[in-house]
Amino acid sequence: MRIPALPVALLIAAVALSACTPSTERVSTAPAGDRPGSPLPTPPVPEPSGPQVASVAPPLPPTPAPIVVPENALYVCVTDVNGASRQTVIEFEPKVRALCGRHPELGPCQYERDVCRRGGGRVYAAQGREITLQTEAEYDRKVWRVRLQSN
Repeated sequence: MRIPALPVALLIAAVALSACTPSTERVSTAPAGDRPGSPLPTPPVPEPSGPQVASVAPPLPPTPAPIVVPENALYVCVTDVNGASRQTVIEFEPKVRALCGRHPELGPCQYERDVCRRGGGRVYAAQGREITLQTEAEYDRKVWRVRLQSN
């Protein structure tokens, strides 16, 4: 007697599908001694015996000294010397100072600011605003535009 192939294939498929479905039985993740009706007691968890290290916040960086730009100065060069901030006024000749006051993007002004940066300093303007390399790039873009229009 031969068994037809279709019912056998269906039977194998049913067994395979039932093996792949998740079980609806709940599994306890509690230790054996914590389960109700468990004959085994749960041993206590040992305390760590190593030295206790208290978490310490990293020290805050020192607050920078406020930038003081004298009344007649256009720029101040601020450098760090042995952890202390040192402020130096960038000096200009009277004619150049007047020119840099109106047009800070011009070469002589930019040269003196670059001298400060090469020495490891940062340049600040009259209102305590830092003149960064991004500001210098904006100045260059302005001068380049003027050069293109003058031809």
